[in-house]
Amino acid sequence: MAFLGVTSCLCAQGARPATPPDTAANPSQAEIPDAPTPHPTDEDLSAGTAAPRIELALASDPRTAAPQSGQAQNPQPPATGTAPASSSTTQSNSNSQAQQPDSKETQHQKAEEEVKEQEHQRIGGIVPTFNMTYHSDAVPLSPAEKFQLEFRAAIDPYTFSVAAIVAGIGEAEKSNSGFGWGPEGYGRRVAAAYADNVIGNTLGNAVLPSILHQDPRYYRLGHGTTRHRLLYALATTVICKHDGTGKWEPNYSNIGGNILGGEISNLYYPDNSKSNFGQTIGNGMTVTAEGAFGSTLEEFWPDISRKFFHKDPTHGLDAQARAEDAAAKQKKQHEETQEHQQ
Repeated sequence: MAFLGVTSCLCAQGARPATPPDTAANPSQAEIPDAPTPHPTDEDLSAGTAAPRIELALASDPRTAAPQSGQAQNPQPPATGTAPASSSTTQSNSNSQAQQPDSKETQHQKAEEEVKEQEHQRIGGIVPTFNMTYHSDAVPLSPAEKFQLEFRAAIDPYTFSVAAIVAGIGEAEKSNSGFGWGPEGYGRRVAAAYADNVIGNTLGNAVLPSILHQDPRYYRLGHGTTRHRLLYALATTVICKHDGTGKWEPNYSNIGGNILGGEISNLYYPDNSKSNFGQTIGNGMTVTAEGAFGSTLEEFWPDISRKFFHKDPTHGLDAQARAEDAAAKQKKQHEETQEHQQ
């Protein structure tokens, strides 16, 4: 009996009409009638327009248009590699152009900060060292900043004090009798000594450096052996850095300024009316030697200040330079040891 029941069920299932899978799965497509197939006429055949009309008819059939619609939904990006590249190049160029003014502005701000720092530098709180920098990578000065530093030195009370002392020594030694004696003669000597200082420094630290693009500042070394630092300080009277390249070159500005200043002094010194060119050169070299003494004092003053006054004018820059020298020396010794072991 069980066998007969199973057989009857199987027969009943086989007797049921099978539903077409396409129609059950896609009822919407079963309701859509087939598009009529166009028949080209003689005119179409003669004109050659039969194929386009057949393609148009196939495109209008939803069953054939489905794959095309799928392609339309996921279009392939056009091969336009040139456009993005050009746009990225344009963007990078615009970014670089936008960064250039910023970098120039940053350099200008750094130079202004360094100039303000230099305007407060003094030896023992008295002697100004406005034309000296503790930074080995200092930003080159513009012509306006060179004149600014020199003007600041010209109006400093120390400059007037030195002129007054030099005039007093000259009157005590009874030199340059053409100035006269008494308060009037002393006033003339003060004016002449002040003019010597201002004219020579303006020519050597502002005018000629601006024309020749030379840096008039003393770049303090601050590390190394005492002998090396001394020779460096003496050499800076005849060498200086170029504004554009930063390389060392002959210090035409300092030497030329001293010589021109000595020549100009013949105009207001009564006893020098008959001076010759050789005497002018000699006076210029004397002033250059005095500048060498000033550079030496600027080089070693921070060492003196730290030892006797427990103050560091460099604010740790010397300690940093010494640490870098020690690290470089240790690295060199380590490399030499490895070479010997190999």
